[in-house]
Amino acid sequence: MFKDKKVIVVGMARSGIAAAELLINAGAIVTLNDSKKQEEIEGIEGIVDKASCDFGGKPSQLDYDVMVLSPGVPTDLSFVVEAQAEMTVIGALEVGYRLSKGSFYGITGTNGKTTTTTLTYEIFKAADTDAYAVGNIGNPLASVASQTTEKSQLITEVSSFQLEMVDTFNVHIAAILNLAPDHLNRHKTMENYVSAKCRIAKNQTEEDYLILNYDDLPTRELKIDNLKSKVVYFSKTKLDEGFYVDNGMIYADFNERIAIMPVEDISVPGPHNIENALAAIAISYLAGISIEDISYGVKSFKGVDHRLAYVGKYHDMLCYNDSKGTNPESSIVAVKSMSVPTLLIAGGMDKGSVFDEFVQTFEPQIKHLILLGETKQLLKETAINYGYNNITLVENMEEAVSLAFELGEAGDAILLSPACASWDMYPSFEVRGEHFKSCLKTL
Repeated sequence: MFKDKKVIVVGMARSGIAAAELLINAGAIVTLNDSKKQEEIEGIEGIVDKASCDFGGKPSQLDYDVMVLSPGVPTDLSFVVEAQAEMTVIGALEVGYRLSKGSFYGITGTNGKTTTTTLTYEIFKAADTDAYAVGNIGNPLASVASQTTEKSQLITEVSSFQLEMVDTFNVHIAAILNLAPDHLNRHKTMENYVSAKCRIAKNQTEEDYLILNYDDLPTRELKIDNLKSKVVYFSKTKLDEGFYVDNGMIYADFNERIAIMPVEDISVPGPHNIENALAAIAISYLAGISIEDISYGVKSFKGVDHRLAYVGKYHDMLCYNDSKGTNPESSIVAVKSMSVPTLLIAGGMDKGSVFDEFVQTFEPQIKHLILLGETKQLLKETAINYGYNNITLVENMEEAVSLAFELGEAGDAILLSPACASWDMYPSFEVRGEHFKSCLKTL
């Protein structure tokens, strides 16, 4: 498929590096490209000797058969637009898909993707399948492609950035969890963002399923052109058909109503996690996983790192890491989950988000707002506009955590939930969350 093809891989983050290595092993003639200089890029030591290198700017020439983009590379860059007229341009996810075997299950949406993907993976593992959790979850599909067989089950978290560049990528069961404004600095409009998300169903057939959240109005009302797959809804309230909650029990209802498990057996708290569990249950049930294995997988699941994760008690204050709160809607969930006076650390990369609804959730729990990153001034101005004035701006995480300890009292909570991406200060939300935890321990 790629053997002897001249391929340039643009963007040497995790996905790009994994795609480049997979392409090299598939016999492609690979060139590596990144705007950074070689010495500034981590993790490429194993492939630089097997490929040509074109670092420190945009590609110096475009004489290739295929261009592969990492998810973080915008598709409207001038050289990408030029390349699309001259060669095949695909994403790193598409490379992994074309060189993988097995069945695919795709999960997208604005919030809850990682939790739902991880929970679905745990259910599939409980059923003793050859399951992989891949994609935007932090484990590139290309990194496991060579290990897959026809029996492999690939539970794939898919971002809007990845979906922009899919071509043949097809999932047997797809889920769109919810839709709210996000990444508008890249997608420009909400319509473009939603259109990218809907591409998860682009190649589905009549034999496939698209699972939608009935409780999220934009998702329920989606109109997808040329949709062929069967639409199935899930809801926290009773439906005529689909997966739903009724009197504390989760049901699958398709002509016959079948009890799956009690809602109280979901270990991770919050209404949003009921929705995540319903989506995971729907995927697993439609994939043929037994009710016993579904129930066991859900009961055993304790949540994911960096998503409202309890870090511990420091100076008699409860500390929570919600670094995965990378947009206002996600952080609203975190703020509403706080039941004691809370010192909130927020702010980060400006993705074009609007924070009005976020700051309106501060009363009564948010005792003080500590802001850092590109958006700190915008967040401060928005909060003041809504009458919230307990605000301090800081330069870094060390200052933020130190100030939280100074302002807090025994019994309070410290919550990192930025409502923004991490890329202005950190390479990923994971690194941001780990730095937060290390600051807590140090101080």
